[in-house]
Amino acid sequence: MAFGNCFKEQGNAFYSQKDYSEAFNYYTRAIDASPRTASYYGNRAATLMMLRRFREALEDSQQAVRLDDCFMKGHLREGKCHLLLGNAMAASRSFQKVLELEPANREAQQENKTAETLLEFERMADFGFEKRDFRKVVFCMDRALAVASACHRFKILKAECLALLGRYPEAQSVASDILRMDSTNADALYVRGLCLYYEDCIDKAVQFFVQALRMAPDHEKARLACRNAKALKAKKDEGNQAFKNNNYDAAYQLYTEALTIDPNNIKTNAKLYCNRATAGAKLKKLNEAIDDCTNAIKLDDTYIKAYLRRAQCYMNTEQYEEAVRDYEKVYQTEKTSDHKHLLKTAQLELKKSKRKDYYKVLGIGKNATEDEIKKAYRKRALMHHPDRHSAATPEVQKEEEKKFKEVGEAFTVLSDPKKKVRYDNGHDLDDDGCCDGRDFDANNIFRAFFGGHGGGYSFDSSPGVFFFSSFDILNLIETRYY
Repeated sequence: MAFGNCFKEQGNAFYSQKDYSEAFNYYTRAIDASPRTASYYGNRAATLMMLRRFREALEDSQQAVRLDDCFMKGHLREGKCHLLLGNAMAASRSFQKVLELEPANREAQQENKTAETLLEFERMADFGFEKRDFRKVVFCMDRALAVASACHRFKILKAECLALLGRYPEAQSVASDILRMDSTNADALYVRGLCLYYEDCIDKAVQFFVQALRMAPDHEKARLACRNAKALKAKKDEGNQAFKNNNYDAAYQLYTEALTIDPNNIKTNAKLYCNRATAGAKLKKLNEAIDDCTNAIKLDDTYIKAYLRRAQCYMNTEQYEEAVRDYEKVYQTEKTSDHKHLLKTAQLELKKSKRKDYYKVLGIGKNATEDEIKKAYRKRALMHHPDRHSAATPEVQKEEEKKFKEVGEAFTVLSDPKKKVRYDNGHDLDDDGCCDGRDFDANNIFRAFFGGHGGGYSFDSSPGVFFFSSFDILNLIETRYY
């Protein structure tokens, strides 16, 4: 006992000098000399707490109170160790024991309130996790860790929720800190795998899940994540292979099935939506492809490929304003010559779309031949000629006269090779004097087109004026010109 007391005094001296390593050594020698003395374990527990070796400190505190159940400081240190390690209920029991020994002990009263607060944060976090309110869980765990700084369980829960929120670097940092202290920690291995899984590094993720299961074969979360990861990769690979084989229906279905495996995997699901959009575009499901790209962008608003795919679908459905908006987003992010060309093309198509579409006016495609253009003009000009609607209401007559003029404008441009090229390239044609409304006369175009064919119509003798009767119009409609 005398030797033990001597070692204890030396340990106290080093403790007061904050040389906790030497203090630990002398307290250990004191215990070796007198292993039944509770205060020696209590002193070494205090030193271990300063060295942040809380689990060892807890063991010494528990040994101290086993040797002396009335050792108040021993119970107090045991409670503090439990608190730092995140066991609020055990901490509360220790503080209650102190209060039994000394009801007015203010430190025990305060620490007991802290334990109750910690327990409440745990309850709130559990409820938040159940409701998938991961931000709330992170908030609660931050508050809990301010008290229980050595609790790996709280750190792991926080890291898991950070991963589920897409805050992968923060989650990995927490998990890596734990693994540096304990490389076999299955929970930390699981979280590292989860981060890789959600970052679409599925092969590496599986390795961590397998390692976690090796450390803890009953780790249910690691088992489920490993199964999902393998299933997701297999289904995605199947879809990719089907697409390469030009089996777009099968690819579309496989990507759809893959999207049901894990709604939480944001990055992989963004790619799956984009892949399905590509398959959908091949199947002419353009509106569905646009929706898939939009879903991909909602999951990952930095996903350039999804913007490009959606923009192309917008172009194919003549939604040029939307296409320009997407291409602008892409070009702002990646200023490449290809992206600049795509943007300029969309801007040109948008400009062209705001003019009259002469192809639609004549009811023909943009690759129509010269004969098809003439045939379409014959049909539309006769259909909308004012004399054909002389018995209609003034409103109908006005509308048909407008359409008749538009048909003439369309033919004037599309029948002239030079004007047609300028029109197709998006140039303004007002300078050509064909469509500015001042000199253009649809009747002159009509007369010039039909004038050489004879038949039941006549022209007024006044320059630039011709007369067309309803009878003559009906005759023309029934002739070969229609």
